[in-house]
Amino acid sequence: MAVRPTTIRFPGNPIEQEACGVPWGVTLTPFAAKDENDIPPVYGSGGELLPRCENCWAYYNTYCEQDQWSWDCALCGTTNGLSSESIMRYSLPHSSPENMSSFIDLELPLEGSEEMQARPVYVAAVDLSSSEEFLELTKSALLAALEALSPGSLFGLATISHKIGLYDVQGPIPVVKNVFIPPDSAGNLTMELEDVMPLFSFLAPVDTCKDRITSALETLKPTTSWERTTAAGQGLDGVLLGGRGFGVAMEALLKYLGSEYGNTYALARVFAFLSGPPDYGLGQLDTRRYGEQYASKGEDADLALLPEQTPFYRDLAAVAVQAGVCVDIFAVTNEYTDLASLKFLSIESGGSLFLYSNTDDSTLPQDMYRMLSRPYAFNCVLRVRTSSEFKLGHSYGHFFPDPEYENVQHIICCDSFATYAYDFDFVNDVGFSSKELPTIQIAFQYTVVVPPDEPSISGSSSSKRGKYSLKRRMRIRTLQFETARSVNDIYDTVDPEVVLSILVHEVILSSLENGVREARILLHEWLVNLTAQYNDAYKIAEYTRGGLSTSHVDVAFTQCPQLQHLPRLIFALLRSPLLRFHEEGVHPDYRIYLQCLFSALEPSSLNRAVYPSLSSYDTPDKQAYPRHSLSRAALITSGSPIFLLDAFTHLIVFYSSTAGATMPFPPPQDCLLRSTINKLKQERIITPKLIFIRGGIDDATAFENYLIEEQDVEGSGFTSVMGFVSFLDEINHDVVEYMTKSNGK
Repeated sequence: MAVRPTTIRFPGNPIEQEACGVPWGVTLTPFAAKDENDIPPVYGSGGELLPRCENCWAYYNTYCEQDQWSWDCALCGTTNGLSSESIMRYSLPHSSPENMSSFIDLELPLEGSEEMQARPVYVAAVDLSSSEEFLELTKSALLAALEALSPGSLFGLATISHKIGLYDVQGPIPVVKNVFIPPDSAGNLTMELEDVMPLFSFLAPVDTCKDRITSALETLKPTTSWERTTAAGQGLDGVLLGGRGFGVAMEALLKYLGSEYGNTYALARVFAFLSGPPDYGLGQLDTRRYGEQYASKGEDADLALLPEQTPFYRDLAAVAVQAGVCVDIFAVTNEYTDLASLKFLSIESGGSLFLYSNTDDSTLPQDMYRMLSRPYAFNCVLRVRTSSEFKLGHSYGHFFPDPEYENVQHIICCDSFATYAYDFDFVNDVGFSSKELPTIQIAFQYTVVVPPDEPSISGSSSSKRGKYSLKRRMRIRTLQFETARSVNDIYDTVDPEVVLSILVHEVILSSLENGVREARILLHEWLVNLTAQYNDAYKIAEYTRGGLSTSHVDVAFTQCPQLQHLPRLIFALLRSPLLRFHEEGVHPDYRIYLQCLFSALEPSSLNRAVYPSLSSYDTPDKQAYPRHSLSRAALITSGSPIFLLDAFTHLIVFYSSTAGATMPFPPPQDCLLRSTINKLKQERIITPKLIFIRGGIDDATAFENYLIEEQDVEGSGFTSVMGFVSFLDEINHDVVEYMTKSNGK
């Protein structure tokens, strides 16, 4: 459980909070195996015995004052009595995890039947209204998935077109049975999937049926244009529909699987492979809105294309949650698919959304294997509590709030990368007293599927040997922070990566509600305000008889190293596809994909995705400089022949035209550069695309597009003036105007 605050020293009161201009909050990665300092929790059992405060319900922890009979809550100060069991438990201080560490992970008793087999269940739903290339890529991805699945898992193969196909691979040859999807948007299937094929014929054991599943995959063929035309008939305004009945198929599959929720499985995962938009039957999406001429109508294209056009897939996500099913969507397409509507089915059911623009260089098989190889928790409940002087403001991330309890979030499926963010507000105008330290406690309850050979934390053996079992656990982290002595003290402890995380969440929400243009204005105004507050705090700005001039303002934060990277981060964020305009050619589906990706990344990864790192090498075995600015000038002045650019989703190795003919290209497998690349790939939640470019020989556009500091922030490409420099000039001008107006001069 990694927790990173925007500033290590908290503001002492609302006046300081307002005066500093820095977001006040934290990012949280609850299922990370270790904390932000690489320290693991102390494990134990008896989580249900942990004392709780009778006033605020916080858990007992190492920061609580304790005597023989009672303890004082570190969050609200309430004195609580200890039960006789707890008195005995705490008579030896180091006998319980909660007295040994403020970061603990305890087993809990399972609710309901502990004898449940809890076999992992996976279902692939493959779009056949596609191309041969799409299906070949999907087959490769599913073969990779089969290698990653643990023995004892159950796997089902379904196909989607104008009909739903269910495969039985448990016999000598694969058998597929189909049910046709009604073409009208109000029609339901003529029969239940259970009547088409019993669920236990559909779900096959991976360890005994892997070869037959592979054989079934080889039989997948795209539906012909004749089949689609005959089935679909005429669509809206005489346009032929494509025969991709995704909505009906997913609704039916969820109902099909849901019948065994709590018996056969505790969590099922559906992998939905899409080659285009749902355009047939219930849940079909009208993609004509992408072709509208918004500019000629005076409308904001981004504001029109970012909202969902139907609540169907959001509602379907609620059905998935009730059925215990997590849906991952893999869209492999360059046509408009309306991910703005589809995304809810994945992110609100605990799944992920992936987008690949083509099949040629797609990393889908690697992403599939990577996703299934890492541990995950499910049926998670997350609660963040604070000491009484402050409270949670906004909560950000892929979860859904509890309908009854405030500040309780439910997460259907959570891996070790999934990150959430929170910002804080003061409860009143007083702030923190000099005696009390701001305290945060995070409680994360979760369930994991334990393989037959894995012992429990408490050391007990499973009563059902040879079968999967469930373990319910609770991870608790309590943290205390110091309060700042001044605004300058806050600035000195700022973490710019965490500040960026909070800002990204805010601008995503703003763009969804008010459009990209308003989100850009919000971000620009934030930087102007921060710069003005910094100049006030350090008393840099000088007013003369003629007023405040731009030469008297510090926009580079020269007196505060912790803030110096922020202008570059804001400039890069404004240049990113997340906030560039529709008119610049940013595809709305790609923007939605980035919103989903960025809003789940931990701060360091997000920082890399927004402002890529550029390092240089003298040879493949010798690094020259670890970091350069993203500009052509940096390439020229460094004098190095090789550059490595890490943009999180892409890794680009660029050999400059000055690299000698003896320099090996591409770099050999056993060199330092290759080992660095391999390490970066291993640390990612997704597989970065690796590109090698020789300057003067290959097309270097992919590399040059990342040299953003010489690009205009408004997107007009390369300009006669330096992009980042002119951006700072604009900020400088706006800061002078802001400070002059604020001071009435």
